[in-house]
Amino acid sequence: MKKLKIMFLFFILLPIFANAAEGKINGADTAWMIVATALVMIMTPAGLAMFYGGLTRKKNILNTMSMSLGAYVVATLAWIIAGYSIAFGHGNIIGTGYLMLNGITSDTIKGTIPELLFVAFQGTFAAITIAIAGGSLIERVKFSTYLIFSFLWVIIVYAPIAHWAWGGGTTLNFGEMDFAGGTVVHINGGIAGLVVAMILGKRKDYGKKSFKPISPIFVVLGSALLWFGWFGFNAGSELAADGVATNAFIVTNVAASLGALGWWTAEYLVFKKTTLVGGASGAVAGLVAITPASGSAGVAGAIIIGFIGGMLGLFGIAKVKKIFKIDDALDAFWVHGFVGIWGSIATAIFVAKYAMPDHYNMGSQLISQLEAILLTIVYSGIMSAVVYYISSFLTGGGRVDEETELIGLDEKVHGEEAFNL
Repeated sequence: MKKLKIMFLFFILLPIFANAAEGKINGADTAWMIVATALVMIMTPAGLAMFYGGLTRKKNILNTMSMSLGAYVVATLAWIIAGYSIAFGHGNIIGTGYLMLNGITSDTIKGTIPELLFVAFQGTFAAITIAIAGGSLIERVKFSTYLIFSFLWVIIVYAPIAHWAWGGGTTLNFGEMDFAGGTVVHINGGIAGLVVAMILGKRKDYGKKSFKPISPIFVVLGSALLWFGWFGFNAGSELAADGVATNAFIVTNVAASLGALGWWTAEYLVFKKTTLVGGASGAVAGLVAITPASGSAGVAGAIIIGFIGGMLGLFGIAKVKKIFKIDDALDAFWVHGFVGIWGSIATAIFVAKYAMPDHYNMGSQLISQLEAILLTIVYSGIMSAVVYYISSFLTGGGRVDEETELIGLDEKVHGEEAFNL
């Protein structure tokens, strides 16, 4: 009889216990997401800054690194003011309701973590996306123009695309699979950089002189920091410390490794040489390629996605870029946009059985991926041009004068030298 009473009380109180568990902060998830946010943060003002800085010329290395730092600083402000509201607020086309994080407190919960932590995590994505675009524009864009462009771009271009993919904007989502930012980050940032590079025009002596990287050592150190931070980028996108996050973690590492091998393979086929810069760039290309599939691909899929991503990055730069003759200074489009398109398509092809939704149809998913890719290219391309023209108008033109370009932006704009030897 006593056991029956205990069982009766258990079933009566079960709904109360269940409801109490809902909407509660999970300590393990929160701790992991704090770490993941810090990992993604370091990617922009340190990883990308060193990677891009090492690829540029001596007279512009500090300006190039300043663009990554400036992108992070300005994007953070834009994200807090309006970006988060547009990306993750209420609504179909764009979100609303959270300007200046209105209504979000330390007690507000998103899933199993504090919403303020979710805001911070997603803000690091916005920052690195506009910083990626900056790689296309170096050595000729005004620093003031780029800062204004970055601020406006996060609000007008990045946030709406993030809303369509992740924020509940189902009208323009198309059923796309984008776990950590194939269209939202890489295609978006790559297209923005390519379009603005076209508008800015080529650097002086582009195609006439060899623009060799100032420091392959900086490049490989920067790529290693990016690789390290990418574990937070991809595994953190699960927003929980669970099996999916673990899967994202391992396929990220595998794809980066295979990306380096793929790039080296392509380098050898084209140039009969393999370079340190190539290996570092290939690792980044592999990371780009696996990003949208990191929550659904298995290790076998990651091997193929990463290897092809690395090969495509090199062939894009060595072969396809010559057809378009656009001065994408650090090949941001080819490593991020071009490889990102491959990664988004591959996401539909390489779905592990254990991650495959019920009644999955590869053909239908491929169509969804292509629709999302096309929307991102068109919207980002058009609106990035609009945002650049506004920024250029506000700063009296977006390109530096000939003297500044000749002497270098480090000395003329910042009054500093990279190496005081």
